Amino acid sequence: MSSITIDHPDHGANGKQLWGHPVGLYFLFGVEMWERFSYYGMRALLTLYLAAPLIDANPGLGWDSERTLKFYGLYTMLVYLSTIPGGLIADRLLGQKKTVFIGGVLLCIGHTVLAIETMWAFYTGIAFIIAGVGGLKSNISTMVGGLYRPGDDRRDKGFYIFYIGINLGAFFGAIVTGYLAAKYGWHWGFGAAGVGMLLGQIMYVFGQRYLKGVGEFEGAKDSVNKDLMKKPLTKIEKDRMLVLFLSFLIIIVFWGAFEQAGGLMNLYAQNKTDRFIGLINYEIPAAMFQSVNAFFIITLATAVGSFWFWWKKRGKESSSLFKMAVGVIIMALGFLFMSGASWQYAETGSSAMYWLVLAYLLHTIGELCASPVALSFITKLAPVKYASFMMGAYFAATGLGNYVAGWVGSYSEKAGEFEIFTGIFIFCTLFAVLVLLILKPLKRLIHGAEDGGVDVAIEDEGYSRPDKAE
Repeated sequence: MSSITIDHPDHGANGKQLWGHPVGLYFLFGVEMWERFSYYGMRALLTLYLAAPLIDANPGLGWDSERTLKFYGLYTMLVYLSTIPGGLIADRLLGQKKTVFIGGVLLCIGHTVLAIETMWAFYTGIAFIIAGVGGLKSNISTMVGGLYRPGDDRRDKGFYIFYIGINLGAFFGAIVTGYLAAKYGWHWGFGAAGVGMLLGQIMYVFGQRYLKGVGEFEGAKDSVNKDLMKKPLTKIEKDRMLVLFLSFLIIIVFWGAFEQAGGLMNLYAQNKTDRFIGLINYEIPAAMFQSVNAFFIITLATAVGSFWFWWKKRGKESSSLFKMAVGVIIMALGFLFMSGASWQYAETGSSAMYWLVLAYLLHTIGELCASPVALSFITKLAPVKYASFMMGAYFAATGLGNYVAGWVGSYSEKAGEFEIFTGIFIFCTLFAVLVLLILKPLKRLIHGAEDGGVDVAIEDEGYSRPDKAE
């Protein structure tokens, strides 16, 4: 079989560097930070706005908890499902770079419209946000992977840096929009989210000079690469695709539990948590608790990443699937604290803030074990011609997890919150243990993509790395 060169940008090895990584990484970091500021700022308010009474000092839509949580689950599911057409558009028509730009424009429009105080504006803004996230979210993550050559050990660290950007945005988004919504009204909070997205779009435009060759449309390249894009999947690629789809089950379970944060746990903070700080005579707005997870990610990301690096150097099991399963177990343990909060509320009529903080702490550690690793895992295993589609499929799995979260949370009024929180802990723990039991056969199917065997796997199928091609 003739050798085919895989065209890959030189930014990871020869492009301008900053602190050991391509400069383009930090522009993508900033864009995603502002996009997540807008998304999580709006997300922190959504369920609270839907459930707020119609007649109130800060009136909302007056929906009951079941309707609110089901809508929240549907909305967040559609946000992430939209990444599939977003990935296909990037793969087949425009490339990731242009699709990210269009997605950013749609998000700016959506958040601006959402600040208008009418029902048509609410639903129209939601629709634009769904479409905008579809264009931006999966494709910008794929561009991060595109900054590095295959086998570059910095890739995982690059995704950890990128992940900190996500959570800086989430942290400040929840605080700023939560404060404005409580002080001046819901639509001031929604408007602030729109300003954040506009800043992200401006940053993306100015960062284009550092993203040359990254996220370009593959179909517009030379005939050699066109042949590569048309070539059927090899046996190795099919095996890896199978593992990726199986890993999406882990993602669905993880986010189906974790996303109680924006739904059931958000309403729990509003209605059943004592948020009053007597020493300074201040009641913390419930939406601000959505920043706790992001705060722990910012402060703990380096420690968790360093732990796994140390763990691997000792020769211990450190595959992505192992980390993801461990992450599910740690996240599940956090729901035991929510069970404790429910028990305290049943006994005293309110629950302490520390239950929420401790739950978010374990949720965060679990997330740091699972989520950034999953993003990097996809860029390692996905075939070149399906790179954006598989990233979109990952976010679609995340969306299905969000829908599951809304559906499960909506039963809390019937089943009881203690039963829901405890049931989530039991199910997630058993599921993760099952993944650990079948870990070895799953690892065989990735054909060395995580242990330096990527070059061998590629060349076994008749391909060459660009730095090895004649």
